Amino acid sequence: MNGVDAVVIGASAGGVTALFTVLGALPASFAIPVLCVLHLPDDRHSQLAEVLQRRLQRPVHQACDKAAIAPGQIYVAGPGYHLSVEADFSLSLSQEEPVHFSRPAIDFLFTSAADAYGPGLLGVLLTGANEDGAAGLAYIKNSGGRTVVQDPRDAQVALMPEAALALHTPDLILSLSGIGQLLATLEPSAC
Repeated sequence: MNGVDAVVIGASAGGVTALFTVLGALPASFAIPVLCVLHLPDDRHSQLAEVLQRRLQRPVHQACDKAAIAPGQIYVAGPGYHLSVEADFSLSLSQEEPVHFSRPAIDFLFTSAADAYGPGLLGVLLTGANEDGAAGLAYIKNSGGRTVVQDPRDAQVALMPEAALALHTPDLILSLSGIGQLLATLEPSAC
């Protein structure tokens, strides 16, 4: 799977462990930006970026409004804000209404990233307990991007991958370790 400009990952219940597995497979030289939305309670400070950075030994940032997306960086949405990608490949935070009871919502990130990156986007949907991300993943596919869904049999909570599979046929259905191996072999687009 070559010519990928960015990867977006969505997860909910069971997502922290899933992200450790998937992102832990990335080689040190990995040069593609990764943007993650994990459903978080919005009433407290999130330690997700710090926990991932410690565990993965690579740069992980909580997304900041107007920050330019840089190669090889991992960005995670903070609590209480939707994360989206602008046409100039910068990050945007907003407090619009929750989607599927979630803010940040996976669909919000996926659709905005598909508009920005088009065929250069790879969308990955992991374990979770609601339908957030299913419509966004289908939108990525319809925008020319590529899509991967965690095998529901491999998911800690199968509802989110099952919702995605009910809406569209992804390019690949893989276990967490399979998704990690796939990401590890991605080649960035030649500019």
